[in-house]
Amino acid sequence: MIILAIDTSANLCAASIHADRELGRCVRDLGKGHAEHLMAVVDEALAAAGKTYADLDRLAVSIGPGSFTGIRVGVSAARALALALKIPAIGITTLEALAFEARQANVGRNVLAGLDGGRGEIHAALYGPDGEEIATPAAIDLKAACEIATRANAILVGTAADAIHAAGGGAIDIAGRQATADIAAYAVLGSGKPDTGARPAPLYLRSADAKVNAGFAVARKAAP
Repeated sequence: MIILAIDTSANLCAASIHADRELGRCVRDLGKGHAEHLMAVVDEALAAAGKTYADLDRLAVSIGPGSFTGIRVGVSAARALALALKIPAIGITTLEALAFEARQANVGRNVLAGLDGGRGEIHAALYGPDGEEIATPAAIDLKAACEIATRANAILVGTAADAIHAAGGGAIDIAGRQATADIAAYAVLGSGKPDTGARPAPLYLRSADAKVNAGFAVARKAAP
């Protein structure tokens, strides 16, 4: 299966062509202006892989949380390409991609992926050692994030990692501080997910409509 992965959730405008291994990629650090560059980035990744749009079997796209505008650009492009090529498009959250990356270097650990959501919010989700979602993405405050990470003996990843680490008195390990994962993580996750037929949609989290859920309240500890 040949998959095209797209990520425009943060500063990077990234695309990767993947089939058991990465065949080609293009990554540009833009900050903004993803809409003007995305298709050129995809074309460059395809050229590097020696593939065309007709060779693609599936798409994967980051759906957030992240940049409001960037996420809309990436998701819209993925949906349009999927429709034109008659192939499935799989949505991957930024948080699960970050956690996937963190687990590669921290085998056996729970991972709390957390991004600074502004207004005192942290957009976070908790994942187990095998990538299972212990708690779904939610907007929570710093105190709650610290308590969750401590209770689950989790390692931290994401732009909120330093703040959570400090709130925990420096006792919580940090795996990374980046705003998004490497584009290869989205490709690998997208190739492994079943096609449900659902179209990817942006994931936006706000405390008014995304409160700490039961999953966070009962987050389990890592195995001793």
